[in-house]
Amino acid sequence: QVQLVESGGGLVQPGGSLKLSCAASGTILRINSMGWYRQAPGKQRELVANISSGGTTTYADSVKGRFTISRDSPKKMVNLQMNSLEPEDTAVYYCNAKNIEVPLGYWFPEVWGQGTLVTVSS
Repeated sequence: QVQLVESGGGLVQPGGSLKLSCAASGTILRINSMGWYRQAPGKQRELVANISSGGTTTYADSVKGRFTISRDSPKKMVNLQMNSLEPEDTAVYYCNAKNIEVPLGYWFPEVWGQGTLVTVSS
């Protein structure tokens, strides 16, 4: 089985910073892309940032310039550094991985973490 374990969520004041981390567990050979999504109350889940196996990044317009996604492919980890946080960033953040290769030539198309709550409030 492949699992994603998130950490780093919590309460932070507006203008503050927070770093989320996600580690993929299991016997994994390769992950094509990893990313972060978030879902605020009353809203649909949306892409925050994504990074490919080659290092290509994608960001939601609302977080460009404030958030930075990075990954450590050998460790099967992805991080999200969040700076200049705003109350509008309050949401449950979910780690996502796509096209996960495991032994015997099998690929998991998509795996989600359980989510970690980020609350931005004074």
